[in-house]
Amino acid sequence: MAPAPAPKDRILKEASKLLMQNAQASVGQIAAAAHISRATFYRSFPSKGHLLKALRLDPEPDTASRILEAALRMLRSQSLATLSMDELAGTAGVSRANLYRLFPGKAALFKAIVLAYSPFEPVMALFERTGDRPPDEVIPELVLTAYRTMSGRTGIVRTLVFEATSMTPETQQAFSETGLRAFGTLAMYLSSQMEAGRLRRISPLIALQALIGGVMFHLLSEPLFAGMTDIDGEQAVTQLAENWLRGMRPDQ
Repeated sequence: MAPAPAPKDRILKEASKLLMQNAQASVGQIAAAAHISRATFYRSFPSKGHLLKALRLDPEPDTASRILEAALRMLRSQSLATLSMDELAGTAGVSRANLYRLFPGKAALFKAIVLAYSPFEPVMALFERTGDRPPDEVIPELVLTAYRTMSGRTGIVRTLVFEATSMTPETQQAFSETGLRAFGTLAMYLSSQMEAGRLRRISPLIALQALIGGVMFHLLSEPLFAGMTDIDGEQAVTQLAENWLRGMRPDQ
């Protein structure tokens, strides 16, 4: 009679099958599938991470970007709520295990999309450098930064707007950690400039909507009006920023 496989071999065999079905399988579930105790598991592998390395399930360096690009393609024809993570893994050419290791759920996936493709992080970086400067200097630079991040990516703009306003639990959580943080920083800046007398005193939220709305509409409508104007996109959004500044100057 052939000897029974060593515990480590049984763990590797059963974990490989289990993790392909459920990338979030716990150590306890893996141990049960291999018919061993948790203590025996930890004698073979100090952690689940060591097991994953032994199974060579570590994602390749470009795996995350492939997943995000595939997710954006899929979101052109469906919503995040209907997106299948299994289908996403197949479209991106990655295993379910690697997909869930990088993005444990749809909230994590959407947050990564926002961070990778939205202007929020560049805008936050701009404020770290220029947040104490007057609006006449900051606002045009802010608008140009946002435009340059999103220019030529109308599909991404539509996806981000649709998902951010869908109010699903996944998008609300991700947006609160990214977009709302950026909007809050900008609203606080506008409020401080109103207090300093550099901007007209109105609701900072209304002022923010007036600033963002024009730029957003320009981004979404650029393909529609291509060739109908002799100014380029950067000139257009700069003019929008200047118009906003004129309207926001305090009454003399």
